[in-house]
Amino acid sequence: MRIGSGFDVHAFGAGDHVVLGGVRIPHEQGVLAHSDGDVVIHALCDAIFGALALGDIGTHFPPADERWRGADSRQFLRHAALLMAQHDFKLGNADITVICEAPKIGPHAQAMRERLAADLECGIGRISIKATTTERLGFAGRREGIAAQACVLLERA
Repeated sequence: MRIGSGFDVHAFGAGDHVVLGGVRIPHEQGVLAHSDGDVVIHALCDAIFGALALGDIGTHFPPADERWRGADSRQFLRHAALLMAQHDFKLGNADITVICEAPKIGPHAQAMRERLAADLECGIGRISIKATTTERLGFAGRREGIAAQACVLLERA
């Protein structure tokens, strides 16, 4: 077995939605990011890459590389799934926490779980999505940005 953890954060900026777990969610702001800024998938990818001892998301998809400007982060997750398979691992489970005051995550958690499970080719019961606020403390509490952390357990395939 292998365990990995990941964390990602993006500042809010101009826009009318955020993408979280591959789901477009209406919001009064967007995020400042090179790709689509999906903090859920970025944290999850970092957790998988960490468990495989293969660096981080920036190693695989450098932010200076224009090929990834505005990219759909689901392609990053599918790459992580491919690397898991190539290294003879499968997802045991993933536990993801979104940290923000808004948008509300609960109404979208099931759709996120479905998208992530599809991209990782696993049962939805292996994916957990939760949310918390910072009780109006710090950058997330001031609604300046959004963050996510992920923990994964990989098992030999």
